[in-house]
Amino acid sequence: MARHEVTLDWVGGQTRMIDVDEDETVLAAAQRAGAPLPLPYGCRTGACGTCVGRLLSIEGSEAAGDDGRTAESIDVADAFAYRREPRALKPRHRDDGYVLLCIARPRANSRVAVGSRVQSELVDNPWK
Repeated sequence: MARHEVTLDWVGGQTRMIDVDEDETVLAAAQRAGAPLPLPYGCRTGACGTCVGRLLSIEGSEAAGDDGRTAESIDVADAFAYRREPRALKPRHRDDGYVLLCIARPRANSRVAVGSRVQSELVDNPWK
């Protein structure tokens, strides 16, 4: 069974590399590894978007730009496969590099921005 290294990069905070089996979700691996900060999640079915991350780079690809956005040449499908359709993401969100970590299984070593700031990029938080 193949394993991939996924580096979780909390915006403005910690970084943690975890090993993820190819049939395991990033969320499950982070929980197994005891990530320094918990990854938020809600539904575990790809319906709510609480667990969203933003792909920064794939091993061998160009690094993300200065604003932390995924380089246009990076395709999320090169880094992750989904267990089911990510209903919380529209095609434009996927094109912008967003990935739902509760249902995403790695296909390559990658680096992903995570945390509440990434979630607020995707949806407005009514509790601000």
